[in-house]
Amino acid sequence: MLPVNKETCMDFSTALPIFAITLREGVEAALVVGIVMAYLKKADRSALNPWVFGGIGTGVLASFVVGILLNWFLKQVESTEPNQAAFYGQLWQGALGLTAIAMLSWMLVWMTENAKSLKGEIEGQIGKAIADEKTAGWAVFTLILIAVLREGFEVVIFISAKLQGGLVPIIGAIAGLVGAVAIGIALFQFGIRINLKVFFQAMGVFLLLIVAGLVISAIGHLDKAVAAFAELSQTSLCFPTEATTEISSCLLGDLVWDVHEILPDKEFPGILLKAMFGFRDRLFFGQAIAYFTFLASAGFLYFQSLVDKSLSPNK
Repeated sequence: MLPVNKETCMDFSTALPIFAITLREGVEAALVVGIVMAYLKKADRSALNPWVFGGIGTGVLASFVVGILLNWFLKQVESTEPNQAAFYGQLWQGALGLTAIAMLSWMLVWMTENAKSLKGEIEGQIGKAIADEKTAGWAVFTLILIAVLREGFEVVIFISAKLQGGLVPIIGAIAGLVGAVAIGIALFQFGIRINLKVFFQAMGVFLLLIVAGLVISAIGHLDKAVAAFAELSQTSLCFPTEATTEISSCLLGDLVWDVHEILPDKEFPGILLKAMFGFRDRLFFGQAIAYFTFLASAGFLYFQSLVDKSLSPNK
């Protein structure tokens, strides 16, 4: 059996969650685009298709620019005085993490609850948009741009929150985008039947676990930000703990999980578990509480939305 290359595993583990997020968000955007283009064809208004493609391109480009600006801002933060960089850097990472958690969780529940009526709502919007010949093109462009930007912005925030630089996350994002485009073409161009209900339900559970891992990371960054601020301001903000090693927290309590010697999260397979599900070889009490609280609350809302949808008389 060939040994597992550590660097290759780290690259793969970096790209995999980004691929999953981009694929799911991309499929949502592809559904909107496909519904719009199918409606335009049915209404004999396919001449407006260039406006659709313009909206897609502009949305992708704008998302890319947002990603560049976020990473530029992070670099500026990291170039400040070391103690300040430690505080602002950790605070920024924590804030991005919380933003990504809120956006992805809301999207997950909203999409599940509104998937059934999505087609009708989009067709209603596009019908109104093309009613006026003078503004039809710009209206279609705006509708597509908003749809692509919404999904693209969520992907960019997720990538920035995980702070994974270099080429690998870009490859993961491109692969997810290509997969989403392929699914969209298969559905609307070739009429291939794909069980989107099963796809979104499976990806939903997967997304819950990925975001739960982001919860652990985000509050870890915020804990380090508080510790750095305490050091900067020469104040005692941290709770005393029973830590007997250098591994300690400021506000998260003592370690409740330590398998670093058995399953380190910087080596295979721990690094894959960390990237996909938030596994940590060392876990503090506050992180454990936050992780299970998020899974319980967000999981309840998600599965409740599935139940409500299945019981809907419009099914």
